[in-house]
Amino acid sequence: MYHNNSIRILTGNSHPELAQAVTERLNVPLVPCTVKKFSNGEINVKISESVRDEDVFIIQSGCQDANDNLMELLILISACKTASARRITAVIPSFPYARMDKKDKSRAPITAKLVANMLVVAGCDHVITMDLHASQIQGFFDIPVDNLFSEPLVLSYIKRSIEGWKNGIIVSPDAGGAKRVTAIADKLGVEFALIHRKRDGKEVDAPERMEILVGDVKDKVAILVDDMIDTGATLSLATKTLHEKGAKAIYALITHGLLSEINLSVIERLPIDHLVVTNTIPQDKHKDGCSKLTVIDISPTIAESIRRTHNGESISLLFVFRKLWVITANAMDLTKMYIGEQFKVES
Repeated sequence: MYHNNSIRILTGNSHPELAQAVTERLNVPLVPCTVKKFSNGEINVKISESVRDEDVFIIQSGCQDANDNLMELLILISACKTASARRITAVIPSFPYARMDKKDKSRAPITAKLVANMLVVAGCDHVITMDLHASQIQGFFDIPVDNLFSEPLVLSYIKRSIEGWKNGIIVSPDAGGAKRVTAIADKLGVEFALIHRKRDGKEVDAPERMEILVGDVKDKVAILVDDMIDTGATLSLATKTLHEKGAKAIYALITHGLLSEINLSVIERLPIDHLVVTNTIPQDKHKDGCSKLTVIDISPTIAESIRRTHNGESISLLFVFRKLWVITANAMDLTKMYIGEQFKVES
């Protein structure tokens, strides 16, 4: 049962389709609110219903137009705070500026920390996100942060949709993703590989190439796993390398499909069977432009994390226990699902 204070879910303009899917699974209506721009570009927010003493969740992803989406989120949080909401949780499936998590060169900003500060100052009490680019971003906050994992969804897709996965090899395109791919490989009982990206010369504009440091992909189903794709440069180099090394099939499973600087026709020409992303970022336009693109729905995971947060239940049980509890269509019944099984709503 839900607590006495009801769940109130709001959203900005970043990903209304995901917010609608989440509310349908929870059987909770979206709070009507208007988020629009003045003629000078300033953002105005109007919340049409009371949120006083309510448990508020604001779903807003850091996708295209990241700055506008971030400002919408901050203003929505501030508006709910001044409207006396009991608790405000920012649900940010794709965290903005996550790649700027460290000072990797002189005078470089740590913008992810700045975003964390702004969320707290605006009045946010709790953050829910998914597959942070760097897990240490959680330490930038002085409030609770739940970093959800797409790993159960990845395992489910591999087992259900990739023919010959038992003869597969899980591939990381860089050293930073080694921990992620080894965990998936261990759960599947298959091997893993690590690719290293390097330049052919010392010049900044020297051509780049990749070489396999660990693992043998010859005559195997290569399954490339990463957290983000934006320009597609890494994917292009990695798939060509795997193809040259004799992989008989190539799949890429990537959580956040930004795809902001890539011509989707390039993916069509790559030696890749399928590019699989989640809908932490809207993918409707991308799907229309690429027949190789498959989208996994994360709304059941988001909905269940909201339900658990509201009821004071453990979020980690979604990923630690063998059995998962997934919200159903009427929001009051629960159904047991095994890790690795397909997430779906059952009526």
